[in-house]
Order: sequence, then C-alpha cells, then structure tokens
Amino acid sequence: MKIAVPKETKDLEKRVALVPETVKKLTDRGIEVVVETGAGKASAYLDDAYTEVGAKIASDYKETVSGSDMIVHVQPPSDDELSELKEGQTWISFLWALSDAELVEKLNKAKVTSLGMEAVPRITRAQKMDALSSMSSIAGYKAVLIGANELGKYMPMLMTAAGTIPPAKVLILGAGVAGLQAIATAKRLGAVVEAFDIRPAVKEQVESLGAKFVDVPLEEENTESEGGYAKELSQRNQEKQREVIHEHVKKSDIVITTALIPGKKAPTLVTAQMVKDMRAGSVVVDLAAEQGGNCEVTEPGKVAIVNNVRVAGYLNIPSMLPFHSSLLYSRNAYALIDHLVDGENENAITFDFEDEITHKSVITHKGEIQSPLLTS
Repeated sequence: MKIAVPKETKDLEKRVALVPETVKKLTDRGIEVVVETGAGKASAYLDDAYTEVGAKIASDYKETVSGSDMIVHVQPPSDDELSELKEGQTWISFLWALSDAELVEKLNKAKVTSLGMEAVPRITRAQKMDALSSMSSIAGYKAVLIGANELGKYMPMLMTAAGTIPPAKVLILGAGVAGLQAIATAKRLGAVVEAFDIRPAVKEQVESLGAKFVDVPLEEENTESEGGYAKELSQRNQEKQREVIHEHVKKSDIVITTALIPGKKAPTLVTAQMVKDMRAGSVVVDLAAEQGGNCEVTEPGKVAIVNNVRVAGYLNIPSMLPFHSSLLYSRNAYALIDHLVDGENENAITFDFEDEITHKSVITHKGEIQSPLLTS
C-alpha cells in the first residue's frame, strides 16, 4: 500500500492532508507514505518531521502520486492534478460533489475512486471521520477573533478608574458546530451573547453555553435535515425570521453568520437594510462567504465597509489556523483510511457498499457515480 500526500495548490490553502502524527500510524502498519516536499511547511509541519516518522519525500506532484494506491488531499483536484491520476487510484479530499457536477464527471471519466470528506455521514460510527465538524469548530472560534479584531471596542465589561466599559454584544446566527464554538469563544472573551437557529432542538445547547436563545416561532415543524443540517425555510417563514433578527442585529456590536445548506447558495439572514441600521463601528463576520454569504452586502474575500459597518467575508477561515486544522483533518482522514484498509491485509482497500459510511462517502468508483446524493 502506498499513500501520497501532495502539496495543496489552491489560493489561501495552508493546510496539509496528513501530519506526521498520522503518518507515523500508517508507517507503523507497514504502509508506505510519500509526501511532496514542502507540503506541510505552511502549517508548520516540515519535511524533516515526516522523514523522522518513516515517510519518503518526493520532489514534485507527479513523483508524489506516481504509483500510489491512495492520494489524500484537502482541496478537490485541479485539472492539472487530475491529469496525473491513473485508473483505479483512490482520491480522498473535500469534493463538494453536490455543487460541482463537472468535477464529478471528470473523476468518473478518469475511473478514479473518489471519496468526499464532506459526504461522510453524520452517524455515531463516523464521528471521528467528520472533517466538516472539525473545520466548522475552527471556523467558529476564528470568527470571534476576527470580529474582536475588527471591532474598535473591548469585548468584556471592565471596571476602570475612568468609569465602567459595558461588554460587547455578540449575535450568532446558526447554532451548528461553528455557531456553538463561536458562542463558547465569545463568552470566554466576556461578551454578552445571543444566538438564533431555526432548529428548536439546539436551544438547550445554546443556553448551556451561557447565551440567550432568540426564539422565532415558525410554521414548519421539521426544520432539520437527516444529516443534522438546517433545512431551507419557506418564503413566509424567512420573512418572519428576518423581522425578529433585524431587531437583534441593530443592537449588536458583532454579528456572526454560520448558516449553510449543503449544495445550495447560503440563505440571506442579514439584509442590506439590517446592516444600514447597525451602529457605526459594528462588525459582521460572514462564515458563509464562500457560498454567496448570509449577509446581503458581503464581498467574498474582502472586508467591506458599508454604512460604517465592517462586513468581513474572509474565505477558507479554517486555513487561518493551519497547524490545528491540519491536525484535526489528518485525524479525520486517517479514520476514514482505517475504515477502508483491511486490518488483516494492509495492502487492500475494501469498498463495501453495504456499509453506510462507504456507501455515502464514495462519489465515483470504477467509472460509475456511486453517491446516493447524486444518483437518487
């Protein structure tokens, strides 16, 4: 068995798919690991650290993937990267297959077996493979730091000789993994925190972290999908939601938006009018910028100043903490590899499509599209 770890080439990407900790687990099992030189440099994992745990260092991408059984990456393959892959090789990375039919077709045509880290089912057995949750947790943490950095105010309440400084007010829209981590981080920094989510079931989690839950009565009884994600609301309920959110946005110093719907454009939660009604110097941090943004005036990749409000639309926020995001992603990827590699024969990759994890994670296999999300 030979596993390849190429260097990431996409703009803003500083992560590496496997870190030395994980590589050691693989080499201890007799699996050969080849790492492209400099693959971990941006995340502070140097070539020497890989060689110390038994990995081989290759000079370029072509040498790295040549003859490998499996390639582990963070980002989807570019056309150049895909052109070097051979029939029968296995590629593991985020693929975002629901929104990139062209890439799926290219992988299928190349007869590459591809697994999307975002497609790993959210079931108990697969928790240790859940890279989406790992990266969302990092994004939620970093979003609060970005907001605090952009805000020209203290976060905690302070009693000073010059008088009392009131705490900053933070509103979190979306209480999934990213939102809950944002709540916890904002509370640790001393802010007064409110949170909203269309799923009533998360109210207890929000309140357990010390935040106030913003309750918006909705007509839909089922607002949560099978995978635990929020469902898209009807137009009428979206309007009702925005009316309530508007009042809370106006009073907030920092608004952090985290709402994503798999395979679709991010829902608009913060309108231009809401931003206009915010106090001068307030901040919006939009974690959905890569999918169009939850804020109507977000400019992906930029900090836009709109009506004296700073709207941060940073891209690839998990990559801003590359050391730990690489570490967590690597552990997730190893768990998936461990699931696929036969424990009795380390040279065999087993694709058991009767198994739910394999069934849902595999996107293409032997020239056929396998993902139930794409074939149903």
